[in-house]
Amino acid sequence: MKDYYKILEVEEKASQDEIKKSYRKLAAQYHPDKNPQGEEMFKEIAEAYETLGNPEKRSQYDNRGNNPFQGTAYEQMFSQMFGGGGVQQHKRKSAPDKIVKVQISPIESYKGDEKTIQYMKDTHCNVCSGSGGEQQVCGSCNGQGVFIKTMGTGFMSQQIRSACPTCGGRGYTLVHRCYGCDGRGTKQNAADLRIMIPKGVDSGQYLKVERAGDFKNGEYGDLVIQIEVVPKDGFEKFNNDLIYNLFFNLEDLKKDKYNIPHPDGELRIDSPKIFDSSKPLRLRGKGYNGGDMYLKLNVKFENIT
Repeated sequence: MKDYYKILEVEEKASQDEIKKSYRKLAAQYHPDKNPQGEEMFKEIAEAYETLGNPEKRSQYDNRGNNPFQGTAYEQMFSQMFGGGGVQQHKRKSAPDKIVKVQISPIESYKGDEKTIQYMKDTHCNVCSGSGGEQQVCGSCNGQGVFIKTMGTGFMSQQIRSACPTCGGRGYTLVHRCYGCDGRGTKQNAADLRIMIPKGVDSGQYLKVERAGDFKNGEYGDLVIQIEVVPKDGFEKFNNDLIYNLFFNLEDLKKDKYNIPHPDGELRIDSPKIFDSSKPLRLRGKGYNGGDMYLKLNVKFENIT
C-alpha cells in the first residue's frame, strides 16, 4: 500500500492544515502545466490528498487492514512469486487521467453552483470504433503485449515484465490503418461538461469525473478538474475568509453608512470612526464556512487642477 504521508511529505501526526498546505505546495510544483515531467507525481499527490484531506478517509487509512505483511517487502515478494494472489493488488487503469484546470470566481466558490466547462478530449474514432484499423495478433509477443523475464532460481526467483517493443504493449499490430484516424483510434473534439462546484472549494483542490477523460487503450479515463479561485469583481478568497476591495471617493468619506455587496445579499455597515486604509475592516461570520469577511479600504479620487 502506498505511503500517502510520505507522498505528501508530512508526518503521520500532521494536522489537516499542515496536510493541506503541503498538498498545495507539491501540487503547484508537479502540475503538468509547469512541470511536463511531473504528471505521474501530480496524480500520486492528488490521490494521497483525496484520502488524507478527508478526516473520515484518513481514519480508515490509518487503521487499514490487519495484514502484517501489507506495505512491506514481503508484499512485493508474495506478489512476484504468486502473481498477487497472496496479497490484494489494485489493478492500474489502462486509460490515464486527464487533468484540466478550471478557474472560478470567489462568488462561485461561496455559493457552490453548477458550471459548464469546455475542454478538448480524445474520443474514439467512429469509423473504426477506436480500434485504429484492421488488427492482427502481434507475432513477437503472441498477443500478450509483454515479455516476461525470470531472474534468479528457486524460492527467490522473480519475474520482470516489460512492454513488447513491436506492438507497444497492445498485443496487436495494424494490418490496415483506419482512414478516419490514421490508425490512432481517436479524434480530438471539444467537449462540454456540467459540473457541480462544492461550496467553499479552494484553489488546488480537485474534482474527479469518471470516464469523462481521453479515450485510450480501449476505454475512457477519468477527468481530474483542478480548481483555481481567481479574484473577480473586487472579491478574493483566502482560506475561509472572503475579501472585498472597497473604493471610496471624497464624497463617500462623508457618509455615515455604506452598502457592501455580498453573495448572500447586500450588507449595510457604519462608517468607521477612524478611517485607516492600512487596516481592513472585519465582518465576523460573513466568509466561507463560518469564516470572516475583510474589507480593504481604498481611497480613489481624481486630482483636479
